[in-house]
Parts: sequence; structure tokens; C-alpha cells
Amino acid sequence: MPYIKAEERKKFNFILNYLDELIKDSKVFDSIGNVNYLITMICDKYIKEKGEKYENFNNIIGVLECAKLEYYRRKTLPYENTKIEENGDIY
Repeated sequence: MPYIKAEERKKFNFILNYLDELIKDSKVFDSIGNVNYLITMICDKYIKEKGEKYENFNNIIGVLECAKLEYYRRKTLPYENTKIEENGDIY
């Protein structure tokens, strides 16, 4: 779950601020492939640090799946609900 304590979040602020500047000031994120690359490299660095074993690969797959589900629940679903209200439900 992404809801880590505020003091833990501070550790990542410089990285997030840098990414924010890249997004605003360049074409780095014009391709979704670049986003995929960043996510893949984070996962790869985790495995290199922790070691190639099933538990670590499973941890990566689990966190990716949970991040996907949480993003859908918090961001995509409200958007879809708004569109249902605007355009009418199909069910």
C-alpha cells in the first residue's frame, strides 16, 4: 500500500521533484514506453539489491499489481463514474 508515513515520504521528495521537472520541461514522457522503462528499472534495481530469488520476484509482481489496483480504485474509477453520470450508464 502506498500510504507510508510522512517522514518516509520525505526520502523520495527529491526524486519526485526531479521527475516533475522532467515531465513539465521536456518530452521525456511523450512515450508511455519511457514510463514503462522507469518502472522496469526500479524493479530491476530492487532485484539486483535483494537477489534473484522467488520471494523477491514475487514481491515485485505483488507491488506492481497492488499499485495498479490502487491507482484504478483511486483515480480511474472516479473518472469512470463521472463519465457515467455525464453520458449515462450502459447497465
